[in-house]
Parts: sequence; C-alpha cells; structure tokens
Amino acid sequence: QVQLVESGGGLVQAGGSLRLSCAVSENGVSIIERGWYRQTPGTQREMVATIHSSGVERYSDSVKGRFTISRDYRARTVSLQMNKLTPEDSGVYYCQAVAIIDIGKRREHWGQGTQVTVSA
Repeated sequence: QVQLVESGGGLVQAGGSLRLSCAVSENGVSIIERGWYRQTPGTQREMVATIHSSGVERYSDSVKGRFTISRDYRARTVSLQMNKLTPEDSGVYYCQAVAIIDIGKRREHWGQGTQVTVSA
C-alpha cells in the first residue's frame, strides 16, 4: 500500500515563501512519477509540478520560476519550494504518486492535502 502525507502548509503574506513536504511510504510498487496538485473550492484539481523518476520536471506556467519540486532520496520525501507567493496560489495542495502496475496500467495515489493560504 502507498501512503502519502503532506505537511508544511499554512498562512503567509503575498511575496512570502513556504516549503511543502510529502512523505511517501511505498511497499512493493514502482513509482514512475511524483507531483503536487492544488485545488480551490468549486474548481478542478490542477497540476502544479511533477518530477519523473528520470528526473525530468514539469511545471504549470503560472508557477514557473517561482516553485521548485525536488526529491530527498534518503528521507523518501518530495518537496515543493514555493517562493514569491500570490493570493492566486492559495488552495489545498495534494501530493501525488503514480505507480506502475503493468505495462499500460497505472494507479494514482493521493495524500489528504495541506492548506495554503496567501493573503494580499
């Protein structure tokens, strides 16, 4: 079973920074991609940043140059460093892991989310 637990959310003023962390517990699966998504009330969950097992990183256009996703292999965590935050960055941030079950078959795992609120 794969478990993901997020931490690091909170309240911050515009222009400030936060660092989110996701502890990933995995047992008997191969994770091909890890990422961070966010959601606001009444909206669909959107991709913020992902990092492939190869190391390739992808970012939403709205966060490029401000956010950085990284892995700590020893601690088995995935982090999202968020700088120059704006109120539009507010939302619930979810950690995601994509596991390979078979060729062409993938399973998504999600954490419970951590709230990020940026005040103007």
